[in-house]
Amino acid sequence: MFLTLGTDLAGVDAPASDFGFLLHKNPARPQAIDVTGGSAHVFYPEATDERCTAAVLLEIDPIGLVKAGRGKAGEGFTLGQYVNDRPYAASSLLAVALGKLFRTAMNGRCDARPELAARPIPLNVHIPALPCNGGADLAERLFAPLGWTVDARPVPLDPEIPAWGDSRYVDLRLAGVLRLADALNHLYVLLPVLDDAKHYWVGTDEVDKLVRAGAGWLAAHPDKDVISHRYLAHRRYLSDAALERLSESDGVELAEESPEEGSVSLAVERRTTVAAVLKELGARRIADIGCGEGALVGELLKDPMIGELVATDVSARALIAAKRRLHYDDLPDRQRDRLKFLQSSVTYADDRLAGLDAVVLMEVVEHVDPPRLPALANSVFRAARPAAVVVTTPNSEYNVRFPSLPAGRFRHPDHRFEWTRAEFRSWAQDVGATYGYTVEFRPIGTVDPEVGAPTQLALFRREVNG
Repeated sequence: MFLTLGTDLAGVDAPASDFGFLLHKNPARPQAIDVTGGSAHVFYPEATDERCTAAVLLEIDPIGLVKAGRGKAGEGFTLGQYVNDRPYAASSLLAVALGKLFRTAMNGRCDARPELAARPIPLNVHIPALPCNGGADLAERLFAPLGWTVDARPVPLDPEIPAWGDSRYVDLRLAGVLRLADALNHLYVLLPVLDDAKHYWVGTDEVDKLVRAGAGWLAAHPDKDVISHRYLAHRRYLSDAALERLSESDGVELAEESPEEGSVSLAVERRTTVAAVLKELGARRIADIGCGEGALVGELLKDPMIGELVATDVSARALIAAKRRLHYDDLPDRQRDRLKFLQSSVTYADDRLAGLDAVVLMEVVEHVDPPRLPALANSVFRAARPAAVVVTTPNSEYNVRFPSLPAGRFRHPDHRFEWTRAEFRSWAQDVGATYGYTVEFRPIGTVDPEVGAPTQLALFRREVNG
């Protein structure tokens, strides 16, 4: 297989040839590494101040592939081990080669040009013959939400005989302004997903690879289910595990700066803190608005004192994923009777949510466009009017403590904003004064003396005469 990755670094104060620093490959010296059943080569067809292009050529020896145990055919078809297109069109082999060739670049590291590695740059990718089980439309669906302009054209079986139609290959061109690390991770995950035929055995270690390469973008992808299932060879138990871990990651690696052995992720700490606040309130009838895939709901189900738990989300797909995550159909009847799923929008009044003991908006407000926040406040604090409301949201001041989060970037691709502590306090106090609630603020996560805690929580209590 053959792939080119290039840039002109337009608008960036650096010559295009600095691309070689980002890739950790010298444009003046072709390089090669051994891969399963063959070798991968890196060279630069062009490397000037105006434009730089790196090419990856993957050469696979069909016999070497079989000897390595990667090309076995089905029983009764021994010749099929040798007579097939896998050596020339195994995109999972190309993904493995990219991971080996550009491992440091995929991690976003470049000691020589750290400021360049941290910023989006104009990139162009071209793969002339990419196996795509799903056609050009699938390539568009998978790459476009990530910021790429996609040009995927079917490759005919034979240009001289149009009646034969198209092959299962596409000529794929991508253009976008992204960090190089993000672009490489997109390719690492999505090339074998489009092919839908990995050349090696898929086990639990592949979940770790998917979560690591998908950090910051896969959790919010509209086709994350398709991606995880295909990447993990349609093994349901593996894809379920990957989706659960991705739903907890919030799109970035939210670990403490120096985590101690046995420490929990911020996502886990957040939901256990919210559960503890609800227990402190003595809430028995609770709604988790914007429940996503049900992480908090699963935590709350552990409390037998909660008699009614309503999980809502605007996305029907999220509700289906939440039911799957919680194994809803397999729950005992008593547990199912406590739990109700509703499709509902946080910005519209819903009579089904009126009069509860508590409503939770955990990492929800930052997904709402700022002009719609008054509608959110009206639907929750006036129409539903619970006895208490718990709201959590990122503290944007803490973002500088996340090494993997580039300056100026939000923690999740779908965030419309992220508040400082002062901004959150101002909004919460205005809402409380308008609708008759007192407000108390609490930190979630380790409190940094300069920038505060990574997550901020507001506890609203309805005033007695309210």
